[in-house]
Amino acid sequence: MSENNSEKQIFDLDGWVIRRRVPKRAKPYPVMLMLHGWTGDEDAMWVFASHLPKDCLLLAPRGLYETPRGGYGWHKHNPRAWPWVDDFRPAMDAILELLKPQNLPDADLEDVRLVGFSQGAALTYAFSLYYPWKVRSLAGLSGFLPDGAQALVRNHPLVDKKIFVAHGTQDDLVPIERARESVKLLGEASAQVTYCEDDVGHKLSASCFGGLKTFFERN
Repeated sequence: MSENNSEKQIFDLDGWVIRRRVPKRAKPYPVMLMLHGWTGDEDAMWVFASHLPKDCLLLAPRGLYETPRGGYGWHKHNPRAWPWVDDFRPAMDAILELLKPQNLPDADLEDVRLVGFSQGAALTYAFSLYYPWKVRSLAGLSGFLPDGAQALVRNHPLVDKKIFVAHGTQDDLVPIERARESVKLLGEASAQVTYCEDDVGHKLSASCFGGLKTFFERN
């Protein structure tokens, strides 16, 4: 691990570029993993940082793949309208490797929460469906369940798992119908879903920002 920007807390770890915020509390730290959307980077999720618990170690990794429009994403570019759940397999495997004691010796890896935006929300859902025991709670913002996730939902992998979902009715990148279908499927996976819908585009409204803050204070 090498720090290269002390003010922004950017560090390199086993091939990752990660922005972090270290809490002012005793170790080990609960972990909040923040997963950006398509064309984002390690800075993109920081707009949410002030709404997340101050006692958590915030980790915002840079996506694995450069995108044709600049920035980074979580799966290789493909021509399909929507990614398949297994398109995220390399990213899920990489996150599993990241969440190891030798990489995060000061972290409480029994207390990991995920928050993802757009494509990062799709990865958050996919990871939690495959590895629910790794995740305490999660939030999907302006996101969607990847295609093929229906097969995973049938096994009820998210029993009692707390999930916050936020979406805008005017979202022109991820249609609101896709978000509503995701909420339905997450419920069928036996998750306890808190859903915030508002009249905005591909972003969070003020009320959903407040809902996100309250959700993670309680979960």
